[in-house]
Amino acid sequence: MNHPDSDRIAAARTLLFVPGDRPDRFAKAASSGADLIIIDLEDAVAPGDKDHARDNAAAWLALGNRAVVRINPPGTPWFEADLAQAADHGCPLMVPKAEDPYLLAEIAARTAGRCPLVPLVETALGIERAHEVCAVPGVARAGFGNVDLATQLGVAPDDHHALTHARSRLVLASAAAGAHPPVDGVTTAVRDLDALDTDITHARRLGFTGKLCIHPAQVPPATDGFTPTPDELRWARRILDAGESVTTVDGQMVDLPVLTRARTVLARAGQAP
Repeated sequence: MNHPDSDRIAAARTLLFVPGDRPDRFAKAASSGADLIIIDLEDAVAPGDKDHARDNAAAWLALGNRAVVRINPPGTPWFEADLAQAADHGCPLMVPKAEDPYLLAEIAARTAGRCPLVPLVETALGIERAHEVCAVPGVARAGFGNVDLATQLGVAPDDHHALTHARSRLVLASAAAGAHPPVDGVTTAVRDLDALDTDITHARRLGFTGKLCIHPAQVPPATDGFTPTPDELRWARRILDAGESVTTVDGQMVDLPVLTRARTVLARAGQAP
């Protein structure tokens, strides 16, 4: 049976990080309009605050709130406790530094399928193994970690040219594995909405259908940016209204892949075909 959070993860256009050691920000993040929030126990939390952050996440989830929890990676002192808590609450897990499909499968097994996985692919090895990572049973959708990958490669995290190959590899791997399209990485220039818009446009062209956000101000533009435009919706309606036997619409060929794309556009806008 499909986990109830899996569909939410698949459809999410915006996933907003909130530091696990700042419980005062949880409610604000949840009311930001983001499709999902991610309580971060990893990069946003200093080592001395990890246990406290985990307790904050547990308290939030115990109240019936929903969130993805980014745990600390396997091999760290906090991984086992993070995983045990997530399994207790049955919340989705973002797994950082995802590059080992066997380890992901072990995490899925240890949570008994109660925690859909969002592997964050942010290493060169993770990109090389992206198909195997995305194909692990229990993986709901992959995320792209541009900042960590850029650091490893010695390039800037906002350099589209330098990271286009890696982004495309993750999109292709997701499709080949039968997984949902991945979520693009963060725009580190928090207040630069032009940079955010440029990043969203680039990611959409490559096949991403959502974005990781690090500030509530990024949520509305990202939501709009990953929502089909009125022109796209009109095109999809024209295609489907013409009927399946039509071979051209507005001078353009129409066949089964075109019909499928039109249905997908409407589905992403929450509209019935």
